[in-house]
Amino acid sequence: MAFVRHWGALVLVGGLLVAGCAASDPAGSAPTTTVAGDSDSLVVAVRIAGGSVSPAGVRLETTVGRPIEIVVDSDTDDELHVHATPEHTFAITPGTGLRFRFTVDVPGRVEIELHHARRTVATLLVRG
Repeated sequence: MAFVRHWGALVLVGGLLVAGCAASDPAGSAPTTTVAGDSDSLVVAVRIAGGSVSPAGVRLETTVGRPIEIVVDSDTDDELHVHATPEHTFAITPGTGLRFRFTVDVPGRVEIELHHARRTVATLLVRG
């Protein structure tokens, strides 16, 4: 019986180690999405560098009226479009920590896209 408990503990610890490794980012870049600790905002960190965009095509959930903040680090000009009601357009210039804040007033599916890069950054499922 002690063998079974010992083996079970090893499996549990091994699973936790694997889960921890899978969650880490070896490149040290910012997480693709976070929830701000000081408020109830949904914060999405976006990186545009060397022709690539991160995140790309991520799916997120939020609620009507919840503040959404896009934080952009970019090495090029672009334009961020939020296909929601109301729609939003934000000019991106090279730099770090550019912040764009908005809310969505109507439930449904909302695409956040980069115009020049022709990439969907995120799709929001907005619940009422």
